Amino acid sequence: MLLAVGLLTGCQAWSGGQNPAKEAGGLPSTPSGYGAVFLDVRECSSYGRTPREVSCASERAAARVVARYNGASSGGSSCPPATDFVLHISESRPSTDERGDGVVPRGYACMRNLQAPHPGDPGGGGGPHTVVGDCVYGAGGGQVKETACDGTGERAPEFRVTTAVGSRAQCPPATRLYVRLDGGRPVGCASPV
Repeated sequence: MLLAVGLLTGCQAWSGGQNPAKEAGGLPSTPSGYGAVFLDVRECSSYGRTPREVSCASERAAARVVARYNGASSGGSSCPPATDFVLHISESRPSTDERGDGVVPRGYACMRNLQAPHPGDPGGGGGPHTVVGDCVYGAGGGQVKETACDGTGERAPEFRVTTAVGSRAQCPPATRLYVRLDGGRPVGCASPV
């Protein structure tokens, strides 16, 4: 199978709605089978230049699918907040597939590492979403990028998102930077670190 892997660590992911193939509420503690649907929810992949679907019980298993979407990528904006990275899936026509029609549709899988680190967690320095607790630095041109709050990222943190609100006027007085967020509270109020 051909996969185009994208580790999305940008702060802003904007798009219209996506139709999820399936979403996971919680993850099971026991490994699932694999192969019925390519990289379905709760299934696992290996790392590498060309990640493969593997049994979650395999020593090669590195990350688990927490949500899976068919169609064009929205940059991961439909992924759950705890997503560590987004795996883009190119359309493929293998000899066998989940529906028996010889097609694995284009889409993307929202992935969570099986072991730390978890860049999608608040302050972790990555993931497709910026959330309260994340740190950012100025990337130029009015843009910010996420970085690890503990200073282990490529760039040192300059601001931490402390609150999510509906409008800039609702930010606390200590706010020095406004960061666009996904969801019902689209303004992140950030203070210097």
